[in-house]
Amino acid sequence: MSATTQETNTLKGGEWLIKESNAFETFIPEDFDEEQKMVMDMCQQFLDTEIYPVLERIDKLEPGLMPSLLQKAGEQGLLSTSFPELYGGLGKDFITSTIVNEGLGGGHSFSVAVAAHTGIGTLPILYFGTEAQKQKYIPKLASGEWKGAYGLTEPNSGSDALGAKSTAKLSDDGKYYLLNGQKCWITNGGFADVYTVFAKIDGDKFTAFILERGFEGFTQGPEEHKMGIKGSSTVQLYFQDCKVPVENVLGEIGKGHIIAFNILNIGRLKLCAATLGGSKRATTSTVQYAATREQFKMPIAKFGAIKHKLAEMAIRIWVSECGLYRAAKWIDDKEIALEKEGESTEKALLGAAEEFAIECAMLKVFGSEVLDYVVDEGVQVHGGNGFSDEYIISKAYRDSRINRIYEGTNEINRLLTVDMVLKRAMKGKLDLMTPAMAVQKELMSIPDFNSEEEGAFAKEKKYIANFKKAILIVAGAAVQKLMMQLDKEQEILMNIADMSIETYHAESALLRVMKLVDKHGEAATAVQIDMMRTYLYDAADKINKAGKDALNSFADGDELRMMHIGLKRFTKVDPFNTKDARRRVADKMLSENKYCF
Repeated sequence: MSATTQETNTLKGGEWLIKESNAFETFIPEDFDEEQKMVMDMCQQFLDTEIYPVLERIDKLEPGLMPSLLQKAGEQGLLSTSFPELYGGLGKDFITSTIVNEGLGGGHSFSVAVAAHTGIGTLPILYFGTEAQKQKYIPKLASGEWKGAYGLTEPNSGSDALGAKSTAKLSDDGKYYLLNGQKCWITNGGFADVYTVFAKIDGDKFTAFILERGFEGFTQGPEEHKMGIKGSSTVQLYFQDCKVPVENVLGEIGKGHIIAFNILNIGRLKLCAATLGGSKRATTSTVQYAATREQFKMPIAKFGAIKHKLAEMAIRIWVSECGLYRAAKWIDDKEIALEKEGESTEKALLGAAEEFAIECAMLKVFGSEVLDYVVDEGVQVHGGNGFSDEYIISKAYRDSRINRIYEGTNEINRLLTVDMVLKRAMKGKLDLMTPAMAVQKELMSIPDFNSEEEGAFAKEKKYIANFKKAILIVAGAAVQKLMMQLDKEQEILMNIADMSIETYHAESALLRVMKLVDKHGEAATAVQIDMMRTYLYDAADKINKAGKDALNSFADGDELRMMHIGLKRFTKVDPFNTKDARRRVADKMLSENKYCF
């Protein structure tokens, strides 16, 4: 095994920023095995046969319909992919369970119900439950016989989860905790059988509890009327001296925050997968519409303005997919490594997701914003028809908007991305200082304009290396200048996060192309090369803009001028004809009448 391979195998969360990744060790969707391809097909067929024919009925919240669809999905094994066989699951790897999230991601409100059930509705018990709790609940949740939900948000505590006001007090006989309070925006809340709910014991010990429908003192409000995902059950939960048996405390008393925050890591990556599935379906319907809609005696798909939109939709989707499966494999590998060290399956997956929490936060932001872009442009391509409920793109548009809010708002996830990197650096887990000092030294030296890069994609590899240097310049200067005040400068943190998100995804796109070219040659990969180069060209400007905005916020005089010169140097790319590249991407989709990458 080469040194590079070894290094890539042991990449830690956030280390892609300071180490070069190896394309041939990077997992890409083209690496799916036959079983994984079959799982994807099975998910797509389930949507086509079971979900799309009843979308209107789902949106009208027809009583009993969503629970019956979840049960059907359970009977086909779609709810239990990654649960251990010991508890009635299929015991598949993390990539396969990510594929299920993508495959079912285009199912509108149904996708939301599935994601909530298999994620936040079940995983807290699987990861933190006692053996008795797992034996009691997981098999029925895995089969879909019971449905799961999760109660964290309250009317006055959203992003500030620990500001919850719900309380729990031990009963006089010591057999129950008496819960008082309310929860809001509870997905699957109207029909779930099992709920993970958070409250403060004695007003201060933030703790998780497992509640069942029918517990005394537990009631629910009416269904919320929402802008989108209308078929997703969303209610408030009310607790009035709700009697929860002491054996239903989940995890340790006072350690509820560990459950609440760790569950979100996997949820964020899975949300990216679901938005990817939704994006592909929305793009396919938009391509098909553009090919048949005629204006000025020709299909609108022949116009350059429309081709630009279709291609940009495809490029962002493809790049999102590159980033998603690259990180999913890292989590998969880390899980296997932790299991070899003796951790249980549940603790191994939890630890692996925590290791790559930075990447999960970035993926959530990127995937949700790609879907929002895709459906917005999809409506635009449909013109006036896009505003009509007769066309599914209008539903996709409304349903998309929630993704930037739940699993932590995109603003919170941007702040978390930088916060986690800096905290790991301060703890010595990430050595940012050495590369940051090297960049400072490079800035002071005279650039070597004669050094010609060699090898396939040498130019693009240099762009990525430079983008990383641009991040280190800005982040390093911000830390030096603002020190302990940096956490109060949210705009700067978000600028740095945007630079990081763009760079991670640009690198993921390049690694995928390099691996594909190695397998199939440049001719067979020409359109993917177009997508990667177009994305890198645009990313350079975005990184430059975010970097300038950050630097302008805290530096001035000669120092600012010097750093602007450095930033310009590290975000410089050669001219590239993105118009023709995008036309080739659009033409490829139009020839196949779907999103085809």
